[in-house]
Amino acid sequence: MKIMEQREQLGSRLGFILLSAGCAIGIGNVWKFPYMVGQYGGGAFVLIYLFFLVILGIPVMTMEFAMGRAGQRSPARLYQQLEPKGSKWHLHGYVAMAGNYILMMFYTSVAGWMLDYFVRTAGGQFVGADTDGVAAQFSQMLGDPLRMTLFMGIIVVLGFLVCSFSLQKGLERITKWMMVALLVIMVVLAINSVCTAGGSQGLRFYLVPDFSAIDGSVVVSAMNQAFFSLSVGMGGMA
Repeated sequence: MKIMEQREQLGSRLGFILLSAGCAIGIGNVWKFPYMVGQYGGGAFVLIYLFFLVILGIPVMTMEFAMGRAGQRSPARLYQQLEPKGSKWHLHGYVAMAGNYILMMFYTSVAGWMLDYFVRTAGGQFVGADTDGVAAQFSQMLGDPLRMTLFMGIIVVLGFLVCSFSLQKGLERITKWMMVALLVIMVVLAINSVCTAGGSQGLRFYLVPDFSAIDGSVVVSAMNQAFFSLSVGMGGMA
């Protein structure tokens, strides 16, 4: 008789919460959200974003959690486990798998940029640079595909290394430390931003809606950001 190997489970509720938060508070919120707010009108974008987060994002995330808990399979397999006979829901499993591969191409590239920026910052290349100087650094990075490939490769190897230690000893353990560190950094940056000259004007732009700035592109972008922020739609939460 063939004995099915038991899938490894997360070791604690805290590990589950922090891992889920890691999916939601990643590049979509820390990197993309601020410039989306600046590009699409500030407070008006935030208000519409929160609306879609409540009516679409959170219900879809809850559904994915429920499917993952019930199916105990990967996104590519859980539909086959749960779908009624004769239905075609399993086709979305293939879409989810393809979507995750494409998403990882994006994430590993941007994470490579971040690692490159860390090296440049540690080397003092941004000291005294104005906005044009920082933009020139980014253009220089994009013009060096070998350097970008190197840093992207480092990110991929580190990811495989963490996963090789298993779920609890690798992914869950490193997530606990890194999410706590991320939250501390975000609090420090938030305090620094508020105390910086012009911080009050920035808060006003961010929190006070300008309804005259609302158009179709703002609504669509806010809805897309709500899905991107929670990493829903491709089975990541499941």
